[in-house]
Amino acid sequence: MTRLSTSLCDLLGTRLPIIQAPMAGGITARALVAAASQAGALGSFGFAYTQPEAMAGDVQAVRALTDAPINLNFFVNDAPPPVAPETQHAAIDALTRYYQSLGLPAPAPVRAPYAPDLNAQLSMAEDLTPAVVTFHLGDLPAERLKRMRERGIKTGGSATCVEEARHLEASGVDFIIAQGAEAGGHRGSYLRNPYEAMTGTLALTRLIVRAVNIPVVAAGGIMDGAGIAAVLALGAQGAQLGTAFIPCVESGAPAVHKQYLLAAREDTTMVTEKFSGKPARGLANRFMREMNDNNAPQLVFPAQNTLTGALRVASAKAGNPDFVSMWAGQAAPLAREMTTAQLVATLEQETLEALDRLAALRR
Repeated sequence: MTRLSTSLCDLLGTRLPIIQAPMAGGITARALVAAASQAGALGSFGFAYTQPEAMAGDVQAVRALTDAPINLNFFVNDAPPPVAPETQHAAIDALTRYYQSLGLPAPAPVRAPYAPDLNAQLSMAEDLTPAVVTFHLGDLPAERLKRMRERGIKTGGSATCVEEARHLEASGVDFIIAQGAEAGGHRGSYLRNPYEAMTGTLALTRLIVRAVNIPVVAAGGIMDGAGIAAVLALGAQGAQLGTAFIPCVESGAPAVHKQYLLAAREDTTMVTEKFSGKPARGLANRFMREMNDNNAPQLVFPAQNTLTGALRVASAKAGNPDFVSMWAGQAAPLAREMTTAQLVATLEQETLEALDRLAALRR
């Protein structure tokens, strides 16, 4: 029986060269990660905002369901200095009317720390020894990568340009995730202005494949087997898909996020900093349009993410899409509702069929 396999599978210990993208904020729920890994892909937790103790609980729960490899992903970002309450007034004023429209009081000034301690997260990751650790928005110190390597953990980092890819290769990672401009969620840029590092997935994948000597995983706008086959043809050893997994039964995305994603008929995504303080792509809604159009004041990342947190949660609970960060890539209209296992099996079959169609072009 024909099966889909590349050298990435040998590196990561997976059956398929498919990574279920890590998505922070609850989307990559335990059930989703376990189901993706069990089906042959690499299930991934998005732990950007997760405390170490909660990380341990999530990993232990998945390991009770499957012994397949999993990936833990982290945001690498220098903690900003505390933002004085008096300097937060403009950002709070910009949000107050949105809070009030949901019957919520105006947000209070936020206090540091705005996110979990990265070193504590990474130390917990070392103790948990997952098959893979990946990171976004920056790079890890050489000593940290060395300790992970000694524990048998494979590492990968996101690159939105060739410069970042070369930098990651020199740092000693095992593979690179080439994140094209089409990708949903946060841009992984850190050596270039994120608005200048907006090369599309196909072009970026080919450029990075030719620039480095380690495996490349393509990410951004890939929703089906034809997309996977396309990046494999460009020299990538695998594909990372996020938006495709959001409507899955096991996904922890809010119902309104799934509904609007499945209803998408055109690319209605846009990039905004107003939810978190960092550029991220999602389904356009009232909040994104008005805050972008008005160039509303904001706090630095991740303080802005903390400031908008209660608004996003309340909007999701109310089934109101206006203030939910519905992260999604540009190929959102290709989203399908099914179980995670069904999606992974479908992706494999579609990829094999696409590769067969390409092979049939040879005379």
